[in-house]
Amino acid sequence: MQTMDTLDELLTKHPFLSGLNPQFQQYFVDCASLQNVERGQEILHDGNKAGHFYLIHSGKVSLETFVPGCGMVTIQTLSPGEALGWSWLFPPYLWHFTASASEPTELIAFDAPRLRDKAREDREFGSEMLSRVAKILLDRLQGTRMQLIDLYGMRP
Repeated sequence: MQTMDTLDELLTKHPFLSGLNPQFQQYFVDCASLQNVERGQEILHDGNKAGHFYLIHSGKVSLETFVPGCGMVTIQTLSPGEALGWSWLFPPYLWHFTASASEPTELIAFDAPRLRDKAREDREFGSEMLSRVAKILLDRLQGTRMQLIDLYGMRP
């Protein structure tokens, strides 16, 4: 895992924050910390408090959900350059999935309550952040749509 770059440099390079106003960049820096996660370690758990937002710097993360009769099922694998979690933005601030590292992973973790406070204080920042999260949601929804087409589209 890379540890040579400063946190500020890692944030500048991450696609989620690409082209971000430098003032807004500082909001993220103020709320950020690095987190190393071992293979198999849970990052977030369905139903638990959503207290952080994550950007994946290195490694891979499996998004999982419980399916009755099947147990935990991986629904998506996230890679470096992707963001993890949006439940921290919406009351009651509880995770809707479980996420685990599928290999050693380095995350940039953001304190969600602090980011929400910044968004309330600075509406332009809040709008920018919501726009970026909405893009993630759209991408994930399209990915789910393609999975459903693959699953059901081939049946007679």
